[in-house]
Amino acid sequence: MFRTTDIVLIAAMVAAAAFTYTTKHQAEAELSKLRKIEATIRFEEETIDVLKADWSLLTQPSRLQRLAEVYQSELQLEPVDAHQIADINELPMRALEIEDLLNQPLGGMADAGIDGTVTSGVVQ
Repeated sequence: MFRTTDIVLIAAMVAAAAFTYTTKHQAEAELSKLRKIEATIRFEEETIDVLKADWSLLTQPSRLQRLAEVYQSELQLEPVDAHQIADINELPMRALEIEDLLNQPLGGMADAGIDGTVTSGVVQ
């Protein structure tokens, strides 16, 4: 009753249906994973936004001023006086290191010239 070609075609249709079903199932599983990852990303972004807002509230100058006043005795904080700010000339000189000498131009050539101009390393 059935011919060989009918049986082959029926087998091909069953195989194609099975392949379509498994492909659809895999695509739905991947889509589910993607949605979970997107939800996690949204949650993390919202958490970051909340933490930024919390940070801005915690670092408000008025709040920090109140805390400094409340805990003045424990922290022993004092305002900076003008005499505590140093001038550049009052700072100690940095110790000379070998790297500083190696990175300088050759021998201060500008000081050795007649009018002090240097053109491409040659004193004029």
